[in-house]
Amino acid sequence: MSKSKSFSIKFIGLKDGKHSFQFPLSKSFFESFNYSDFNSVDIIIDIELVKKSTILELNFKGSGSVNINCTLTNEPFEYQISSNLDLLVKFGDMYDDENDELLVLPHGSHSIDLDQYFYEMIVLSMPIRNVHPDVEKGTLNSEILNRLKEFDINKEKNSNFDARWDKLKELKK
Repeated sequence: MSKSKSFSIKFIGLKDGKHSFQFPLSKSFFESFNYSDFNSVDIIIDIELVKKSTILELNFKGSGSVNINCTLTNEPFEYQISSNLDLLVKFGDMYDDENDELLVLPHGSHSIDLDQYFYEMIVLSMPIRNVHPDVEKGTLNSEILNRLKEFDINKEKNSNFDARWDKLKELKK
C-alpha cells in the first residue's frame, strides 16, 4: 500500500468553508498498490472540501485517461475515466473506516490520507471487460481478430466448417 504523504490534506489550519485541492495521479501511484493493468496514467483528482465545525465533507472528482490493453485483442488503447466519490469525515474516539461514505478520525487528528480512496475510486470505475473501441465499431485490423474469424462457427461459408454440426443447429429450432 502507498505511504505517500503527498496525497493527504491537512485540515487543521483551514477556516470553515469551501476549499479546493487538486492531485495528479501517475502510473507509479498504482504500482505502489501492486496494480499493473495500466500502461500509462494521466488522471487529475479535484477535491472540494467543505469544513464545518464538527465535520468535513469531501467531494472527489477524478477525470483523465488511462492506457490499457483490450481484453479481446491485447491492443493498447486510451480509456477515458470519469469518477465521483463523496466522503463525510466525523471525529470520534477511534479511527473507523468501515463505512465507504463515512470516515471517523480520532479527536486531535490534523490530516486525512487519501491514497486508498483515490485508488478505489479509479480502479472501481474501470469496466470488467476492456474492449477496444475499434473492435466494437468493427474497424480494428488485428492479427488476433483475423485468427478468431477463421474459427467463427456462425459463418455458413466457413471452409473449416464441419457439416456434421448441421444436425445440432436443428435443435435450436
